[in-house]
Amino acid sequence: MDSTASVATITGVGPDHDRRVRDLLELIDVVRPAVEADGGTLRLVSADTDTGQVLVELAGACGSCAVAGLTLEGGISRILRQRLDWVTDVKGSVEDDPSATGWGGWTPRT
Repeated sequence: MDSTASVATITGVGPDHDRRVRDLLELIDVVRPAVEADGGTLRLVSADTDTGQVLVELAGACGSCAVAGLTLEGGISRILRQRLDWVTDVKGSVEDDPSATGWGGWTPRT
């Protein structure tokens, strides 16, 4: 497992646990560059492969971005639930860092 898995709390005991963890980490790695393109970061906080609950965190420029909530709900949550049939719920938080600024499509909070 990569460094993402070493800092995230990943639980589950089902027969597909290892495959689910691998698929989740790979998908996070696919989505992360889109967030980073605007100066943000995406971190997997925890996942339970038995219940399908996933917790992610947006940070960096996301903390001062007006559309961070939309990124979580309309982007990351939707993608995880659509591409990983075992994911039932995706919760997210945004680390508030008003000093961080982004680029690209970043939209500052007003």
